[in-house]
Amino acid sequence: MRKPCFSETFGSGLPRKLLVILAAFLLASCGFWEPHSAILRTDRPEFAIYAEYFNSSQDEYRIETRYTASLTQGLAGAGDSPDIVVGSWLKSASTRSLFRPLDYLLKKEINGDAFYSRLLSLGKIDEKQYLLPVAFNIPALAFSGSNSSLLPGLFVISPGEIKETGRAYNRESGGAFTQMGFSPSWNEEFIFVTATLFNTGFREAEPLDWDHQALEESIRYIYAWINDANTNNANANNANMENDFAFKYFFIPQPKLAISGRVLFCYLESSEFFTLAGEQQDSLDFRWIAGNDGTIPLVENTTYYGISRTTRAKKAADAFTLWFFREDTQRLLLEESKRRRMNETLFGIGGGFSAMRTVTEQVFPRYYPGLLGHMPPEAALSPPNILPHNWMAIKRQVILPYLHDRIRSGNGAADLDRRLADWFRINRDQ
Repeated sequence: MRKPCFSETFGSGLPRKLLVILAAFLLASCGFWEPHSAILRTDRPEFAIYAEYFNSSQDEYRIETRYTASLTQGLAGAGDSPDIVVGSWLKSASTRSLFRPLDYLLKKEINGDAFYSRLLSLGKIDEKQYLLPVAFNIPALAFSGSNSSLLPGLFVISPGEIKETGRAYNRESGGAFTQMGFSPSWNEEFIFVTATLFNTGFREAEPLDWDHQALEESIRYIYAWINDANTNNANANNANMENDFAFKYFFIPQPKLAISGRVLFCYLESSEFFTLAGEQQDSLDFRWIAGNDGTIPLVENTTYYGISRTTRAKKAADAFTLWFFREDTQRLLLEESKRRRMNETLFGIGGGFSAMRTVTEQVFPRYYPGLLGHMPPEAALSPPNILPHNWMAIKRQVILPYLHDRIRSGNGAADLDRRLADWFRINRDQ
């Protein structure tokens, strides 16, 4: 028996326009209709610009960008649920289950071999690729180009080399420093990097774990560094000489102090160094901070990219993903960033080095000439462990103050576990 056609089922007397509306409604309710517009939520403002380039490159799909500083909060909540999410801390246990596997894209047009392999592997769960790496940054020490001959090596420097080179650079007059090499106390992020090189290994573990002995060794090392290299041990009253130096001179930004020769080193992350004013960059050189074995730790806020497992705009999300993770696309974005002078405030791709190794190694030096002779080998780069989604709040409010207190007190170990327990009790909703 012949099945009735659509018009026979609903009545041939219905107006054609109404039939079309009913058909569209039925297709949408049955899941056959898919929107051509996808929502991208991110904590990286550059992606609003990237989305506009994508939208103007074709007329089939559209990406709408939603910026939020606290990206991981509310991802699973109500509201305009995103189809694409780009940002930091997406690998934590509370967020990584929100994404769909992307292996089908890696098997099509995205070349998995083009990525830094260790960054790519961190986006896997049970051997499925849920997240793709976008960008990363590296901690560095900057110094005046006129002082390059004082430094060993070509593109890395270890804490031991920093200590000894800095000690030799110190100059004193009348019981006060007139120039200094470097002190770990000048930047708490540097103290954290040093702890990382001692394999402290902070990591997500209900909520946080680390190697307690390694942390203690790093604190003792930094405490001894400050007291051995940056005080006049012949005069106990001069124990705070480096504090007096900082009070006297640090109203001037440290990169300018390095250019003038007042200090030898200043700590900067790669995104900070490559967005310094042109004349400052031209006057400075830099070394990546590395362990004695040459391992270069990456800054923790590596940017990752995921597609929501509940997306209804899968084709639009896939199209943008395939477009963004192409070498020619990222070359275009770097070129446009330079042309529009956005590179003066925004570094690289997504605020950092591209996680696509071919782009960073072959394309970046064209737009950042300072990288020539400074490009670190892939094998040396050491990504951070998976950290909780609220890591930056924990780090700023607990970890860094703890490290600051410890390097000043030396002994009398404060209880980091207790500080963390107190913080989580007060901030259990963060």
